[in-house]
Amino acid sequence: MNWIKSTLLIIIIGVVFTACKVSYSFTGGTLSSDMKTFSVQYFQNRAPLVNPNLSDQFTEDLKEKFRSRTSLDEIVGGEGHLNFSGEITGYQTKAMDITSNDIAATNRLTITIRVKFTNELAPDNDFDKSFSSFEDFDSNSQLSDVESDLVDTILEKIIDDIYNQSVVNW
Repeated sequence: MNWIKSTLLIIIIGVVFTACKVSYSFTGGTLSSDMKTFSVQYFQNRAPLVNPNLSDQFTEDLKEKFRSRTSLDEIVGGEGHLNFSGEITGYQTKAMDITSNDIAATNRLTITIRVKFTNELAPDNDFDKSFSSFEDFDSNSQLSDVESDLVDTILEKIIDDIYNQSVVNW
């Protein structure tokens, strides 16, 4: 009789645990299952100092972030369920950490991008704001020698912030 009770208890526990469904997301995104498309318009470079590759690089990197980190299956040319547009408004270097000889020990490259985001299915999450990030580099280095790596790092930070603001709602 104890054997039957034990077997019955194991079956009931098994049914209860298999009926429960837990899903985890490693992307941190909070997208509705109804959301299928997104669009990223070309971000014009309107900064006073222009890096000629920055518009293309930022636009493509932002698209890639959403392709790789979300379940959105289609990028559209017009307007999708999630829409990104805007412009690059700042690209500047500034001397930092001035030494006693009035020489900069480091320089800072700062990029600022204004993003207008609309969420067609959840308009309360829409925003129009600027995102900015920077990286410091040694003043003995020429910007042209370190610019590519600095831009990659800065854009990654800005795109992470945009992703978190638009999808994770941080």
